[in-house]
Amino acid sequence: MLAAFCFWPALQLAQSPRASTDRPTAVVAELDGIIHPIAAEYVDEAITQSDRSGASVVVIVLRTPGGLLDSTRDIVSRMIASRAPVVVFVGPSGARAASAGFILTIAADVAVMAPGTHIGAAHPVSGTGESTDTVSATKAAEDVAAYVRSLAETRKRNVGLASDAVMTSRAFTDVEALAASPPLIDLVAQDVPDLLRRLDGRTVRRFDGSEVTVRTADAVIQRVEMSRRQRFLSAIAHPQIAYLLLTLGILGLTVEFWNPGAIAPGVAGGLCLLLAFFALQILPVNTTGLLLVLFGLALLLLELKVPSFGALGIGGTISLVIGSVMMTRTVPGVTVPLRVILPVALSVAGILLFLGRLAILAQRQRPVTGADALIGLHGRARTPLAPDAAGQVDVRGEIWRAESTVSLSAGDPVRVTAVNGLTLLVEPAGAPTRQGAD
Repeated sequence: MLAAFCFWPALQLAQSPRASTDRPTAVVAELDGIIHPIAAEYVDEAITQSDRSGASVVVIVLRTPGGLLDSTRDIVSRMIASRAPVVVFVGPSGARAASAGFILTIAADVAVMAPGTHIGAAHPVSGTGESTDTVSATKAAEDVAAYVRSLAETRKRNVGLASDAVMTSRAFTDVEALAASPPLIDLVAQDVPDLLRRLDGRTVRRFDGSEVTVRTADAVIQRVEMSRRQRFLSAIAHPQIAYLLLTLGILGLTVEFWNPGAIAPGVAGGLCLLLAFFALQILPVNTTGLLLVLFGLALLLLELKVPSFGALGIGGTISLVIGSVMMTRTVPGVTVPLRVILPVALSVAGILLFLGRLAILAQRQRPVTGADALIGLHGRARTPLAPDAAGQVDVRGEIWRAESTVSLSAGDPVRVTAVNGLTLLVEPAGAPTRQGAD
């Protein structure tokens, strides 16, 4: 029994390779979201795992509104260098692969769509949200169109329709893409198992011209999931999340500045701001929009100090909204809607003005504790006072040693002008007030 227990792991390891070699393997990665550097890293890891495990095929289940062209090119280069054929499957039904997703579909060894899906609308736009002149826009569109045409020509797909998707933002349903001559895609499948059944025995032409016969009958599906780090970074790299983190970070630090020692707003604001800076490192940033946001915050703070009858506050709010709109149009095909920007910008402006006014009112209030609280109080001389002779006064129901630069008689009203240790410096005053009278 002891020997069997010791040799059992070795027997299991010896049997597992034989069991796995009897069936082909399909590595499946699901890319749902914006195409950015984190997505490119995820696809690279999935294809690397396929290369190491000797998988027969790599299936990328794609759902995306678009993304960054640089990251798209990185993914295409990795797909071309993959040892196993790469299948891009736009699914499930109702999904889309727009903009950058269309390029990935055209670049795949096998392009597959689920019923009810669509691809296309790949016209490039400025990633920073800044307006471009006609010449620059034409250059960018022609560059992407040439890139897509080269991929379509090599993959023997419809070059004209692929170019139209870039130049005129055409989009195609699964039926239109398959019925085109030549087609834009290779298959229409319900799901991944159906895709693998239809793919079995198919001869796939790779990017270098070589041909591979794919065996996927009864294939073992190995799903590659994003790591926790990748899921977290991918979530905050969305323009909408990055914008919310930026505004929350600025708001938290502002609250901490107005109320030093609160700690919690400063810690939360600093953390949100650091995460926002990371997201803005991944996403292209519109410098003008960021400067408008900072300028708007500066105007809101000046509204608290300078009497402008609301002009600075209105200008700051408008600058904050316009800057937010410009700054968050960072990813082609993905924008932060006004229904998100307006409430956030107006809330930040309102909170800054409200908290700022509370802080200024608190600073203008008289001190109620310590030596400074005695300055300005009224009282009454208890004994005569002279420039060369100190006396006593009654202030706030207390007897204090006092000095005066003028002569005062007992009973004269006095006002405290300064505090020197335990001695009050007083001067003649009018009728005593209720606050300082004995």
